[in-house]
Amino acid sequence: MIKFIFDRVVALIGLLLLWPVFVVIALLILIKMPGGPVFFQQARVGRGGKLFTIYKFRTMRTSHDGTSVTVAGQSRITPLGAVLRRYKLDELPELWNVLVGDMSFVGPRPDVPGYADLLVGEDREILQLRPGITGPASMKYRNEEELLAKQEHPHRYNDDVLFPDKVRLNRYYLHHYSFAKDIQMIFCTVLGRQMKYADEII
Repeated sequence: MIKFIFDRVVALIGLLLLWPVFVVIALLILIKMPGGPVFFQQARVGRGGKLFTIYKFRTMRTSHDGTSVTVAGQSRITPLGAVLRRYKLDELPELWNVLVGDMSFVGPRPDVPGYADLLVGEDREILQLRPGITGPASMKYRNEEELLAKQEHPHRYNDDVLFPDKVRLNRYYLHHYSFAKDIQMIFCTVLGRQMKYADEII
């Protein structure tokens, strides 16, 4: 219950305080990336496998290959988009998703259909969690796009290495939930710091 209340109260405060930042970013997108919408919308898998629409600031050109795995340096990401991604500013609209209950501040990152919804056996238990803006897997792979850029086969590496490890970390989070750890992860995410979690540094 405390997580539920915290998420909605802080999301509302964040939206009220950060609306000038939203306006500035929206204007920059309209000026620097004309011909497309300000917000990126996409169906993601939420709690219980239910789909919801996630909102982000658009960081890509309107015409791209549509793949769900993003690699650093791809031409589909605009220069402004690269800056927004680097400082996680593209994710600010997800405060709305938290406010309406689709997401939480801390939890597994919401996947596109074809990943979390296809989990089998005990791995499916992570669908009990609301997706999060940050979380242990997100923190461990905060430089995921750069990591994928170093791989010969980025999609295969994502599916065979990254995704299974994210599932492992998210299952650990489910079974060892701590509100204090949630707060620590939020602060470490904002400050760009690492922390010890599940006997490793994330």
